[in-house]
Amino acid sequence: MGTKPRQQVGSRGRSPPPLTPLFALLLVLPITPGQAAIHIPSNYHIKDFKEPPVITSQPEPITAFASDDITLTCEASGKPTPTFRWVKDGKELDPSNNPDLSVSPGSGTFKVISEDNPINHYSGNYTCYASNELGTSVSNQVHVRTESPPTQQKEKKVKIKAEEGESVILQCNPPESIDPPNIHWMDKRLRHIELSERVTQGRDGNLYFSHVVTADSRNDYTCNAQYLKARTILSKEAITLTVSPSNSVARSRRPQMMRPSGSHSSYHVLRGQSLALECIVQGLPTPTIQWARKDGELTASRTSTENHNRLLSFGEVSESDAGQYQCTANNPQGTVIHTYSVTVEGGCGLKRPFQPPRKKKWLRYKIFFFKMNISQKLDGMCMSSVWIAGVNVMGLSSSTAAPYWTREPESELYAPGETVELDCKADGIPRPQLTWSINGVPLSEIDKDSRLSLEAGTLVLKDVKFGDTAVYQCKAQNKHGSILINTYVYVIELPPQILTVDGKTYGVMEGQKAELECKSFGSPRPEVSWESEDSGSALLLSSPRVTLATGGSLQISNVSHGDGGLYTCYLPESNVSISAELKVLNQTVIVSAPLDLRVQRGTAVVFTCIAKVDPELDHQLLWRRSGQKLIHSANDKKYTFEDPDLTVADVQDVDEGVYTCQIITRLDMAEASGSITIVDRPDPPSQLQIFNPMDRSVTLSWTPGDDHNSPVLEFVVEFEETEVETDGWEEIMRVSGDTHRTQVSLKPFLSYRFRVIAINDVGKSDPSAPSNPHSTPAAVPDHNPLGVRSVSVDPDTLVITWEEIDRRNFNGPNFQYKVLWRQVVGSGPSWQYNFTTAPPYEVPDVGTFTAFDIKVQAVNELGSAPDPEPTIGYSGEDAPKDAPMVVGANVLNSTAIEVTWAAIDKTTVRGHLLGYKIYLHYHGLVVKHHKEHRRKVGKGRRHVEERMVVQTGPNEEKKVVGGLRPYSHYGVSVTVYNAKGEGPPSDPLPIQTPEGVPSPPVFLDLKSHSEREMMLHWGPPTHPNGVLIGYQLRYQQTTDSENNLMREENIDDPTITHRTLTNLDPHSQYRFTLAGRTGVGVGMPIIKEGFTMLDGVPAKNISLLAGETSVNLTWVSQYRHMNVDFHIQYRNKNGHGSWKQTDKLNLAQSFYQLHDLEPGSVYKLDFIFSNKSFWKTEVRTHGTGMEAVSANFATEGWFIALVSAVVLLLLILLILCFIKRSKGGKYSVKDKEEGQVDSEARPMKDDTFGEYRSLERYAASASVLLCMPPIFCFAPDPMFSDPHIPLA
Repeated sequence: MGTKPRQQVGSRGRSPPPLTPLFALLLVLPITPGQAAIHIPSNYHIKDFKEPPVITSQPEPITAFASDDITLTCEASGKPTPTFRWVKDGKELDPSNNPDLSVSPGSGTFKVISEDNPINHYSGNYTCYASNELGTSVSNQVHVRTESPPTQQKEKKVKIKAEEGESVILQCNPPESIDPPNIHWMDKRLRHIELSERVTQGRDGNLYFSHVVTADSRNDYTCNAQYLKARTILSKEAITLTVSPSNSVARSRRPQMMRPSGSHSSYHVLRGQSLALECIVQGLPTPTIQWARKDGELTASRTSTENHNRLLSFGEVSESDAGQYQCTANNPQGTVIHTYSVTVEGGCGLKRPFQPPRKKKWLRYKIFFFKMNISQKLDGMCMSSVWIAGVNVMGLSSSTAAPYWTREPESELYAPGETVELDCKADGIPRPQLTWSINGVPLSEIDKDSRLSLEAGTLVLKDVKFGDTAVYQCKAQNKHGSILINTYVYVIELPPQILTVDGKTYGVMEGQKAELECKSFGSPRPEVSWESEDSGSALLLSSPRVTLATGGSLQISNVSHGDGGLYTCYLPESNVSISAELKVLNQTVIVSAPLDLRVQRGTAVVFTCIAKVDPELDHQLLWRRSGQKLIHSANDKKYTFEDPDLTVADVQDVDEGVYTCQIITRLDMAEASGSITIVDRPDPPSQLQIFNPMDRSVTLSWTPGDDHNSPVLEFVVEFEETEVETDGWEEIMRVSGDTHRTQVSLKPFLSYRFRVIAINDVGKSDPSAPSNPHSTPAAVPDHNPLGVRSVSVDPDTLVITWEEIDRRNFNGPNFQYKVLWRQVVGSGPSWQYNFTTAPPYEVPDVGTFTAFDIKVQAVNELGSAPDPEPTIGYSGEDAPKDAPMVVGANVLNSTAIEVTWAAIDKTTVRGHLLGYKIYLHYHGLVVKHHKEHRRKVGKGRRHVEERMVVQTGPNEEKKVVGGLRPYSHYGVSVTVYNAKGEGPPSDPLPIQTPEGVPSPPVFLDLKSHSEREMMLHWGPPTHPNGVLIGYQLRYQQTTDSENNLMREENIDDPTITHRTLTNLDPHSQYRFTLAGRTGVGVGMPIIKEGFTMLDGVPAKNISLLAGETSVNLTWVSQYRHMNVDFHIQYRNKNGHGSWKQTDKLNLAQSFYQLHDLEPGSVYKLDFIFSNKSFWKTEVRTHGTGMEAVSANFATEGWFIALVSAVVLLLLILLILCFIKRSKGGKYSVKDKEEGQVDSEARPMKDDTFGEYRSLERYAASASVLLCMPPIFCFAPDPMFSDPHIPLA
């Protein structure tokens, strides 16, 4: 399918001679608004594809001396092969035309080969351009610096004299060079001067003596400067140091800063640079140095110390290193401190190191792609700057940063008409200026184009054309340097292709997301459509679960089995399509997962892992313990694998861990985990001790035992009394499992001993060893008894009782209760009292229901409890002696009255007044009924004496009583009652309730004899609640219609219990409402719905079941239609005999049997209704016909077996019949009804005995169909000979 794409040579800007391109081919990416880049996939078939130039090897900055070689590298890829050109200091440079330069074939790399010209002749700024017909890429601009090797200048000899103990600095001052030297202090024998805490070489190259000693005297201190790039070593003039002894040594000197000076210095560093903080100090004796960070912790991962702790170094500075650091120098004479403030900002536009191109096959070509990040830097910019005592020796000032990229534009392919956005962002200090070029030509020098615009550094090109194919350069520059990046825009048109293979099958688990691939490519991007076997593209994509992805894939979320089948992907604008099959399988689900087991040692555990797996998938069950696969071993019985169980035998500590079962199929995996944790009862606590003993408390402490993997939930503190016999140990308190010390409250006058038990999920530990006994001193009682009250029963007696105090609350010896009482009225403030050891206490001769103040106080040998508050108690009650007065009753309605009475005199109650009781005695109905109604309704009723009792509260003087019978006589009386009983009743007050409305009629039956008539029959109300004067009948159609009016009839004769309605609509259902009436109004109705019966029609749905000599017929009568008669005519189709006719059949029968037919014959059947045929059919009986029967069949074995079986069956039936008869008439109603079935409906031959059960079944089903409420039921009644009389 190789097609040649439409390509056009880029024409933007001035296109110099072509240079080598480099091209990237990536997977298709989604189109984003405003920028639709094209990435050609590797399996897209295309020939002769051109590639823009991409520089693969950049030139590097060079610092050269006279003897150095100079080589500038410039390599590029592209198709056609790029051509190269160089620009030096803004002027064209053709290395191929310069005999002093050697150019590598096929590249832009050249080398200086002539040694005649001075080296400074090649100093300058160089830029390489690589071009082909698609555009021009520009390299970074590099600077070539040249210099003569440094030379030694004539110097004077330096002699320094110092007294012992003074500080001295020997200066080096090497010749300046672009190549910073390495400094070495040596003697004349070229041995390094030994450095120490006292003698230090600074970062500036000088030699520092914290203090000198006489041994430092020598005349050969030589500074050697090594210039690596210049391959030169210069030795300075030797320095003579003479140290004379001094008596000031004994006095010593405090530390002072030598480098840096002062107490504070500031450092501004760029992120990613290195930093060194120096601290060189003088003093005697030699000071020690300590480094610290004032605003945080000084970590060894970020810093290191060198030069005998005189140098604190940072590898690559980050923002976290910003802060204040402190150097502290100490000796016995004092301390000196220097603070360093470090500020970290921005970053450096570091050049990316060159990476070898990643190779990726694309058709038959090897195509590479690189994004170029080009940095142009001034001397010392973005290098690992060295800071010495606050001065950047590399020349980079503070608060500066060369440019660096924050967002880079991408090289892309585009289709004609799309919009290109090249987003270019850079930062630095100061903020760099961004400029754009096309094919190396600045944008300002190109003719203006309305399609091209710049927006905050972003180059926007709308409606691109083939001529817009070019390489675009974005350059960021400030005073410290510049960076440049090449980005190509390739406008191309490619024919559409589907890249996904045809006929691919996708297996997806149910409930997951299916994705059917249809990768396509073309420029412009082709449109992709899908369709399935059952639906077209529009219907398929209308489902909310179906999504057409940007890449052309069809995504179906939450797939079900109905989604399986064949799908087709096609490109509507071309004749290209593929098919894909989707198979939806059941998801693997673990239905029974392993459990987290907590077991004791020595037991066996079983993990169960049951999964539900699709039958089309093979699966494997794997077990892992703590991630390691478990393997069955015949020699090791530790693990037994019996799917779906894993048995771990004899569990020990090594078996603890997480056990995971994995159900693995080729499409999914399900896993679940359980665990084994070995647990046991905790060990008993130990070292139980008593601390801080006090009168009423002690402090207990203990040491917990091992919890055996089951954390202690709580500790139980128990005690026992040591001086009395008790039931043993008792729990006194519980504390949480993390508590190992607690204070225990104690009671006086007891002797205690304690122990502690630990509890976890497994159980209780053994008790700890008991503590030593501890006794508490005696004290007065703390509390008086509770529940002091009178429980007097007998009159003239006061009985006082209370809740006994527990023995442990006696608090001392000789404990008693002091019982106090006094009469509330008349006895004055004096109390009477007595002592007792237990309740109750009885006080005689105090009168009936007399109020007393009573209280009970706890006392022992040491004193009494606090004086208790008194409570009111009463002597014994007696029954009330008087009845309530002024009893009245007000009739509210037919079922409720309001009873009133005067409040009782409290003195006559002789006890606590609990309330009143209202008695209502029912005396019967008001006798005003008509004789006939009394005869029908009241016949057989006997008067039953009824009584209603209503209780009230003690403060009520009236009460509404409901639930009375209307139109009835009652007698009302009231009593008062207390705890002893009721007083006498008040005189009975007669009342009469008024007439009410009747209850609903007892029943309502509907019967219909024709299409337009309905007979209603009902029973009178059970409770007339007055004089029944008649009935109200209302009825209407149940269908919604404007003519659906309610019809109403009043029946004024209460003795009437039926009514026939005529002129009804035969096609409508009616709702009938019937209610009784009294003089008060209409009562509650009874409601029923029903249809009238339609004229009879012939049977439908007639079924035939043929035997050898009979045919069973069943049918269903029409809904709502009357039963009608019909008969059947039948004749052998073979011509034997004339037409025969059955007796009259009725639709209600639902079943009939034609018998005495010939086996193996065809019969014609004609069904006659009203002398007209309404259905004809034919039926064949089973068998081969009489002529095929053998003459001697009676001697056949099968016939003898059949006869024997029939005789045996009849014998069994006779025995059952005899047993049933012997029961003496204990037949069910169903048996009696079945006894009256017409003999014509019973089978007459043995060979048709099996159809008798069918007869019962069809008869039963017909009965159900004819008796469906509210439809009328029509069934034969044994009380009548005519089966057509309708019954309800």
